[in-house]
Amino acid sequence: MRWALVKVCLAVTTMVVLAFAVPLGLVVQEMARDRAFSNAERQAATMSPTLSITTDPVQLRKAVESTQTGAARRMAVHVPAIGDAPPVDIGGGWAGAHAVQETRRLGRAGTAKVAGGGSALLQPTALGSGDIAVIEILVPESEVSNGVTTAWLVLAGVGIALVVGSVAVADRLGARLVRPAERLADAAHQLGEGRLGARVPEAGPKELRSAAVAFNSMADQVVELLANERELAADLSHRLRTPLTVLRLNAASLGDGPAAEHTRAAVEQLEREVDTIIRTAREQRAPAATAAGAGCDASEVIRDRMGFWSALAEDEGREVRLAGVDRTVRVPVARPELAAALDALLGNVFRHTPEATPFAVDVHDAGDAVIVLVSDAGPGIADPDAALRRGNDGARDGSTGLGLDIVRRVAESTGGDVRLGRSVLGGTEVRLWIALDDRARTGGRGAAGRRTRRGRRRTDRAASEG
Repeated sequence: MRWALVKVCLAVTTMVVLAFAVPLGLVVQEMARDRAFSNAERQAATMSPTLSITTDPVQLRKAVESTQTGAARRMAVHVPAIGDAPPVDIGGGWAGAHAVQETRRLGRAGTAKVAGGGSALLQPTALGSGDIAVIEILVPESEVSNGVTTAWLVLAGVGIALVVGSVAVADRLGARLVRPAERLADAAHQLGEGRLGARVPEAGPKELRSAAVAFNSMADQVVELLANERELAADLSHRLRTPLTVLRLNAASLGDGPAAEHTRAAVEQLEREVDTIIRTAREQRAPAATAAGAGCDASEVIRDRMGFWSALAEDEGREVRLAGVDRTVRVPVARPELAAALDALLGNVFRHTPEATPFAVDVHDAGDAVIVLVSDAGPGIADPDAALRRGNDGARDGSTGLGLDIVRRVAESTGGDVRLGRSVLGGTEVRLWIALDDRARTGGRGAAGRRTRRGRRRTDRAASEG
């Protein structure tokens, strides 16, 4: 679109310049020619008084040599034979005898081309005897074209300047039109790739501003719909887990027998079906994305989710410890994303550790990052690296296969990461590292990168000691 505008402007300006410059140049050329022949006519007119008085060759030669063109040997006088006197020709002839006779016969001035370039002005003059003499003035080509080349160069320069200026203006105007459209297209691509924080500045022409407003409204609705979907899936998970746990416990107390086995099999089948529903819902979620300027209070989100899970923890006799959630800790992660990650971590604790196993949730603010530690006193993870690979835990009963993958994507969306290790409680410790600044997002370069890594090591040591 931008180049199309530039091409249109270039074509229009070029046609306008040619339409005005070419006729103007031809007018200048004609004016130079008229000026040269007008000057020749004035020079020829200076000889008319002398010819009206005398036709003596000596007097005529002196009169011719006294003029400017005569002194430059560009004037000739042709006097016909009068009575017994022979014809008189003073100066050289350039147009030829035929042109002189034709001018004398017609009785009006004329011009003739001269061999070698230039033109000759033939001016008839009446003599006292009634005969007609012809005054011939040589007009060189240099006088005819005097100033024409300069005029054409000036017109060409002005025309080029106008074309370049108009193209530059068209390019700037085109950029103003195209830039908002490019931003809109780029935001649409980002939204299509799952980066839900993509928004378009509401700037530019009125139509593009309206399109930007509509796009931003659509993106907000998409984010809201996906958040509602995730909340619904998480709510479904938590609502069904507790009654399923009760059913499993009741089924375990039925003893042996076909009815008891059928009941336990039905409960296990129901758990698998619930896991399938949750897995399907979470697989439809968009990749974790952090909107520009979006964020939440990690402490508030942890307190809220722990309030949700506390009923199940109390029912199973689990001791829970919270640390670092009594102060505001801002993180560049949308609230639904952080809540989904915490639900995944806490769900793993309840799913993969025996009942009455204590666990803890700690929050540490390292200045350039926030670390969320979820630790338990369970049996631990034999292969932490394998557990971090997407979908690995889905092979186990009661797992949706996406828990740690959800957590990892939330961390990586900020430039952080997820680590598994042995907790101080004796079981598994999941360390969710959420970066807070651009240095951590780019991996850190130079002194800034070293400060980030040193801060991470100090925080890791403090978290382990706590």
